[in-house]
Amino acid sequence: MFDILTLNAISDKIYTVLNSDYSVSSDTKSPDAILVRSFKMDEYEINDNLLAVARAGAGVNNIPIPKMTEKGICVFNTPGANANAVKELVICGMLLSARDIVGGNAWANTLTGDVAKQVEKGKKAFGGTEISGKTLGIIGLGAIGRKVAVAAAALGMKIAGYDPFLSPAAAKELPEGTEIVSSPEDIYPLADYITLHVPLTDATRQMINADSVAKMRDGVVILNMARGELVNVADVKAAIASKKIRKYVVDFPTEESVGVDGILAIPHLGASTEEAEDNCAIMAAAQLKDYLENGNVVNSVNFPRLVKEREYRERFTLVGNASKDVDKALENILDGTAHSVSYAEKGSVCYAIIDVDADICAGENSILDKLSDMDDVISVRLLKA
Repeated sequence: MFDILTLNAISDKIYTVLNSDYSVSSDTKSPDAILVRSFKMDEYEINDNLLAVARAGAGVNNIPIPKMTEKGICVFNTPGANANAVKELVICGMLLSARDIVGGNAWANTLTGDVAKQVEKGKKAFGGTEISGKTLGIIGLGAIGRKVAVAAAALGMKIAGYDPFLSPAAAKELPEGTEIVSSPEDIYPLADYITLHVPLTDATRQMINADSVAKMRDGVVILNMARGELVNVADVKAAIASKKIRKYVVDFPTEESVGVDGILAIPHLGASTEEAEDNCAIMAAAQLKDYLENGNVVNSVNFPRLVKEREYRERFTLVGNASKDVDKALENILDGTAHSVSYAEKGSVCYAIIDVDADICAGENSILDKLSDMDDVISVRLLKA
């Protein structure tokens, strides 16, 4: 039986994945794994038997990754599970910024008397432009960015995109005619609309600022459904006041960005659809289950990807500091036994899945004991057959 702690409300769809071998609760004191959405875990006290954390969403800024890694805890996310929901909000944001639908709706709701006559007289104040024929610059062509490109192209837009990690396979998903550029700076003078789909790093923090805005077209619209900190809000407000920026659409409102003419603040609705929440929950639960039962790692932000079919009757996993000593020690300790080892590294972490045709816990000086005593080994776990 595995105990799963939920730190946020999670879709009941997890129970299509987690069977009676799992106890799921919002108040278990010593969980084997945690399912989380937006709960900030920086002050969370990690119990000794915690093995994994799964974020039902893509961003993991609310999880203290270094602390988890130091303790050998695998952290998962669910990239792509909410991509369609975010894509649709980006398209919605473009349409709202092109046509003053929000302002028009607020004005229409104040009307009394001969409403139809007042509408015909006053509607010019809320006119706008069409997005067809305009150029959309997409910074970040991951799962969301590629979906946005396809949808925008279907609406008649021209697409320019930037992503330093774009694979040939991913590039094939982009609409015909997409212009791939070599830097964000190449996007700025081309685009009528710019949408951000990059993670928050030291390199991307406040990438939209006075200097980058100066390189953009007059009247540009910026859409930020990725991370609020990608944009210097003060610089954007100044650019809105000078008419350099037409609209800023942001899914991460702050005190600085609400109540400002020219800023459309959306209350973090990017992944807030029933479908996206279900998809994220199912994906997170499935990754946890495969890790807890089989040791397989898919979509971890701190462990290397490693998937292995069982080959022998006993299986254990090893988490350690990336070191040749660990790799060599595995072979030395397993010498003389029928075994199969899969080993991988990611950053400072090494991870191994080992199948052995022997009783690895037998005796005082068992295989598990020997490995657990090594300096570079963080944890060793025996998995049930």
